[in-house]
Amino acid sequence: MNGVHDMGGMHGFGRVEPEPEEPVFHAAWEAKVRVLMSKTVGRHYHLDEFRHAIERMPAAEYLEAGYYERWLHAVETMLLAKGVVTEEELRRGHAATPAPAPALRRVPPSDMKPRFRPGDRVVARNLNPKGHTRLPRYARGKRGTVRTVNGPFLLPDANAHGPDAPFEPCYAVEFSAVELWGGGVNPADRVCVDLWESYLREDQP
Repeated sequence: MNGVHDMGGMHGFGRVEPEPEEPVFHAAWEAKVRVLMSKTVGRHYHLDEFRHAIERMPAAEYLEAGYYERWLHAVETMLLAKGVVTEEELRRGHAATPAPAPALRRVPPSDMKPRFRPGDRVVARNLNPKGHTRLPRYARGKRGTVRTVNGPFLLPDANAHGPDAPFEPCYAVEFSAVELWGGGVNPADRVCVDLWESYLREDQP
């Protein structure tokens, strides 16, 4: 979906200032959130649902929150939505009821044939979905080259919203920085983006 979370290539946020010798976690609670997420994702919800929960945060709340604050918001949102915990249990910090059984994982088809091959020139479609997507705004309408073919994987756009998402091949597509952002960038820089097949069309000469 289009929102403030899709910050790649957006202006107005200042330079990225790397923190010298940055620790993995800035506080003990961040490590706990990381463990909580790793113990529940893939069991009670999947990664596309988790990401979409972060995308639905109000813009001001998203910008004010730190990285693991967004993760905590998403974990709480998903555990509530799946009936794993209740609002009261969250307030008390203690679960009183057994968690529901995890959903069964779907198996990808073994005979799916990818449309594109490494070296193919492709164009990212200019899509503006109202729901979740893994097609970043900065890549839409841009020309790139397929580097690897992966998957098939469940299409995130559908997988974030229901149980019947289709499987699709997923391609690592390389774009030049000039193609993505125009002048004022290093022409030697490249960006590789994982894009599902329905995000792409053949680049016509």
